[in-house]
Amino acid sequence: MDDRSVVEAQIGRPPRSEVDVTARCHLGLPVVITVPPLLDDDTPFPTLYWLTCPLASKRIGRIEAGGGVRRAEMLVAEDPALVERHIAAAERYRSTRDAMIPAGYAGHLPTGGVGGTGPGVKCLHAHYADTAVGNDNPVGEWTAIQIEPLDCSVACVIADDVDGAVKNPGWTEPR
Repeated sequence: MDDRSVVEAQIGRPPRSEVDVTARCHLGLPVVITVPPLLDDDTPFPTLYWLTCPLASKRIGRIEAGGGVRRAEMLVAEDPALVERHIAAAERYRSTRDAMIPAGYAGHLPTGGVGGTGPGVKCLHAHYADTAVGNDNPVGEWTAIQIEPLDCSVACVIADDVDGAVKNPGWTEPR
């Protein structure tokens, strides 16, 4: 299976840019891809690291639905050391993404830090993806504590002769 067809099956649609897998699970499948700051159609895209893992996405979705973004914002706001790390993570993310913009590009540019945010927390998925690729991100670390291990016993995606890869009907969330 090629990475592009796996990511397409994981996210349920074709990717809008090249697929550059930056983190994989213990089964060898993509967990995070790096997305260029300009999509294939030149649309500016602020999210540098995109979470593709269905298990991580599902678990983070539950946290967000239960007020997790607000809890993460409060956690960071209450600790000056976390505020510093959060600001540093946003600046590192922004500068890494912006360094990928072709020299002389004069069109619209992506803005913001992790997941396109200014100050604050917008998307736990984006923060977790930043941590999953090995970056220092206190919100991503806080999220990881709640969702890991990503310990699937069967692959979320399997090979298919027609599409290259499809969601595995035998996959279930580990308990």
